[in-house]
Amino acid sequence: REVGVYSPVTLSLIRLPLITPSYRFSSSHFFETKSRISFSILKYLKQNSNHISTHQLRALSITMGGKESTPVAGPGEDEFVEAVVAKTSEVPEGQMLEVTIGEDGRALLVHQNGKLTAIGNKCTHYGAPLAKGCLGEGRVRCPWHGACFNTGTGDIEDFPGLDSIPSYEVKVEGENIIVKANKNLLKANRRLVVSASSSENVEDDRTFVIIGGGPASVVCAETLRQEGFRGKIILCCREKTLPYDRPKITKAMNEPAAKIALKPESFYQQLYIDLQLGKEVTKVNTTDKSITFSDDTTLNYNCLMIATGGKPRTLPIPGFNENVHLLREPAQANDIATISQGKRVVVIGTSFIGMEVAAYLSNKAAIVECIGVSAVPFENVLGTRIGKALQQLFEEKGVKFHLNAGVKEIISEEGKVTGLTLPSGETFPTDVVIAGVGVVPATDFLKDSGLPMTGRGEVVVDEHMKVTDDVYAAGDIVQFPLPLAGKSVSIGHWQIAHNHGRVAGRNMVGKEESFNSIPYFWTSLFGKNLRYCGFAMEWDDIIFNGSPEELKFSAFFVKGDKVLAVASLSMDPVVSVSAELMYEGRMPTATQIRSNPDPKSHVQ
Repeated sequence: REVGVYSPVTLSLIRLPLITPSYRFSSSHFFETKSRISFSILKYLKQNSNHISTHQLRALSITMGGKESTPVAGPGEDEFVEAVVAKTSEVPEGQMLEVTIGEDGRALLVHQNGKLTAIGNKCTHYGAPLAKGCLGEGRVRCPWHGACFNTGTGDIEDFPGLDSIPSYEVKVEGENIIVKANKNLLKANRRLVVSASSSENVEDDRTFVIIGGGPASVVCAETLRQEGFRGKIILCCREKTLPYDRPKITKAMNEPAAKIALKPESFYQQLYIDLQLGKEVTKVNTTDKSITFSDDTTLNYNCLMIATGGKPRTLPIPGFNENVHLLREPAQANDIATISQGKRVVVIGTSFIGMEVAAYLSNKAAIVECIGVSAVPFENVLGTRIGKALQQLFEEKGVKFHLNAGVKEIISEEGKVTGLTLPSGETFPTDVVIAGVGVVPATDFLKDSGLPMTGRGEVVVDEHMKVTDDVYAAGDIVQFPLPLAGKSVSIGHWQIAHNHGRVAGRNMVGKEESFNSIPYFWTSLFGKNLRYCGFAMEWDDIIFNGSPEELKFSAFFVKGDKVLAVASLSMDPVVSVSAELMYEGRMPTATQIRSNPDPKSHVQ
């Protein structure tokens, strides 16, 4: 009554003094309430209620569009800014323009299909300027890592960003384009998208269990809430840390797990996701729908999603034991970063994990030497010419290579590594040995489950990420149908895992959604950012634009007349443009690329 609002939201809030410390109240109406109503109610409660804790108010604030570091509730929550941002002539049809709103607010203006829209200006992954990305049909793709956002709503449509971006009101008066935006959303440039379709009085006693603490699991859990699932969600993680940004552990090895968490703890609380850390699953029984943990406790489920990721490969060679450092978790990365200071370090493996570790340690260790079985680093993925150019970059930074070589033996004395022997018989001293030779699916606990699996241990899923009745799987552990390749594949990409999680979540609640995304990955080496989209296990030729030797190029991997994949370094946004064209089925042919290497020049 005090704020003049009569709605189911108000009725729910009236009952808040009865809620428990875990605040298990009905939240469905909050998720669909417009921000102005929500902000008014929150302000009233904050000023007048003695029954709601600050923690509960903060959780409500985040649910309505903020995040823990920039809560929406509080001073200025109802404040809007409105400004003329551009002339209509400045934004032609099919173009984007970053504009200023007020003193320091920024937004992305999009003109497409005769309509002007405005959304957040930066990707929610690492903050890339979306104006420098690629405009697709109804969405914009980030220039750095390929995340996609709807140009009308700001909703995230492809990953790796976890949050959506705001959308703002646009109107045209004469030649003036006017944008109106909420100041808090303008500052945060991100929002949580959660809705619930069921009514307040409907109870759902089902339990959905998610095994694994990676992006597929987090996105799956969030998607379940977005799609209106009102039952229990239990997310079981073997590790004792909040799910984190795993690609960072090879690029910033000294970062603690808490600093690279994907979401704050409040995220799981506000969406009523029961996050159980340090709980390792040892058995899945699909007959009685139960899982068993390492402490012999059990848990029953109605629907199960498995996304346990990979575990580091080991090598069957003498001396490969606990003295060899593996890298999968932040604590392992932190240990390696500490003990390698001023030491002689050997990295086994010359693909992405090994080379990112070598790059990080190159100016910290006394010496870094890399051992690889290929002729040049990255050869299997990027080819000889690009691999050779990147090898030269590493050598200029002091890294040494032993190529076309394996490891015969790792030598230790009194529990410490002292040396390493190559198959040629050459032995050289070392203090630290790090193995970065890839991963294998972490699916040993499924061997007696009866679930379909490959000989390598991958779980076989269909286009809906479904394994069998009421069992889904996602991420690095699955073999899945990839429309781009026209066959089932296994791809351990960070972006792919996010997308798997969303598709699994939607199908778990009865949707009929098939996976359809373009694989996209990246690496950062000595400040040089290499990007790659597509899927090419083999190719006939690589068409280059620019020079790999000068570390400025785009490369088109072709088979016949089809472009299978595109890589680039210092030529953004060619990979994002190519990924969007692949997604739309409009990627130019190899013949066209040979005539003009700009993919956009061949499409209308």
